[in-house]
Amino acid sequence: MSTATAPSATTPVQRAGKGSARAAAAAASIAKPAGKLSHRQAQPYDEAALKEFKVPELTIKDLLSAIPAHCFERSALHSSLYVAWDFTLVAALAYAASYINPTVAALDFAKSPLSAYVAPATQATALRWAAWAAYQVAQGLVFTGIWVIAHECGHQAYSPSKTINNAVGWVLHSALLVPYHSWRISHARHHAATGHLTRDEVFVPRTRAQKGLLPLQPASREDSEDDAAVDAQLAAAQQQDASAEKPHAEETWGEWLVETLEDAPAYNLFYIVIQQLFGWPMYLLQNASGQLHYPKGTNHYNPDSIIFDARHRSQILISDLGLAITLSALGAWAYYRGMGEVVRYYLIPYLWCNNWLVMITYLQHTHPEVPHYQADSWTFPRGALCTIDRNWLGPVGPYLFHGIAETHVLHHVSSKIPHYHAWEATEALKARLGEHYHWDDKNIFVSLWQSIRNCKFIEEDDGVAFYRNAKGVPRAKVAEATNGSDSGLAMSD
Repeated sequence: MSTATAPSATTPVQRAGKGSARAAAAAASIAKPAGKLSHRQAQPYDEAALKEFKVPELTIKDLLSAIPAHCFERSALHSSLYVAWDFTLVAALAYAASYINPTVAALDFAKSPLSAYVAPATQATALRWAAWAAYQVAQGLVFTGIWVIAHECGHQAYSPSKTINNAVGWVLHSALLVPYHSWRISHARHHAATGHLTRDEVFVPRTRAQKGLLPLQPASREDSEDDAAVDAQLAAAQQQDASAEKPHAEETWGEWLVETLEDAPAYNLFYIVIQQLFGWPMYLLQNASGQLHYPKGTNHYNPDSIIFDARHRSQILISDLGLAITLSALGAWAYYRGMGEVVRYYLIPYLWCNNWLVMITYLQHTHPEVPHYQADSWTFPRGALCTIDRNWLGPVGPYLFHGIAETHVLHHVSSKIPHYHAWEATEALKARLGEHYHWDDKNIFVSLWQSIRNCKFIEEDDGVAFYRNAKGVPRAKVAEATNGSDSGLAMSD
């Protein structure tokens, strides 16, 4: 078995076709640098067991030509029928919710069989809370579908008319407190550079250094293979470094805590909750999960933000106006009807909507077997395929979320295809892509937990980078070049 060692301060980064994995493990096991190291130890892994990723050698023409021509057709009427249906669901749910309190109040819980164990007032409160929670979850799902259609407007997939697209998108996104043009512009930049480590806009992978983590401890001697090759490497390295060893600098308490929390289940669960609740507004407000080289204060509300050009200024201000109108309407609603009603009918479903769209976008672009590219390795077709389709809660994805999770690979190949054609287009594209198509049918909550646990950091020197877990172990590697195909990246780029 060939054993590789997760990269540390002393380990050369492992790339398919370069160097010996056993040599890397041997070198890592004895070198002791003077710089600080994490208390966490790099874990050896079987490189042969990693999934091999063949870098796509497809052109844009290859991708687009696979899609039937009629899938590119857009219809304002067809798209508007989905908007009408979504708003019908919003109205129906809100109307049904208006009967929750009167219905619960009319029930005589004193006659309930549970009254011998649970006070009638407690039963009434529990039923009322459960009914409101059911409404809020359901309404959050419908809000998300509306958000998806507004997102299509931003891609000009709603209709052939840019005026109609931007008018409808501005209304729908403003109603959900999304700055329509501001996000449309930054999202277009994401599509133009998906999977690009220095140009992509959101869920950009971090290196250990970017996350404030120290290099991993080298693997121990016991973790390496006990054969002549390793012994020879050890002997040579020990003889070379015997007189030059210096003690490691000690971790500070803060550095120890950061590293310990990185793989702590309780902290990972806490991180999920924070990401799902606040990830979306924090991205809009301060570029959370975006590019670190953007200036401090980068956001989607300031027309002078680095995200925008001077020509975008009026569009950003129009987006801000849409938010001001919605916030004013919510304020008037709270003034005349009470803040409690606003919270029950709108705010909590809005938070559920935020949860879903953060979860959708995170899982679309975060998977241990989906690559990210350095600048010299990236092309648009490769970047477009740096996403993954998923089965989203059975009928919820296709019917309420309009297939945004199930047809996302196709969406990155051509974002102007409307969702009602995306299903057929996806099937045609899958046939062309073959092994380059990414699909995961695991339960999305399981996938979220696994991604949070396994997608911790990337190695900064990898031309094609895959996420690694907290101990530095990846799940995929670039396939070695063969005589029949040479991507130019399989060796060391």
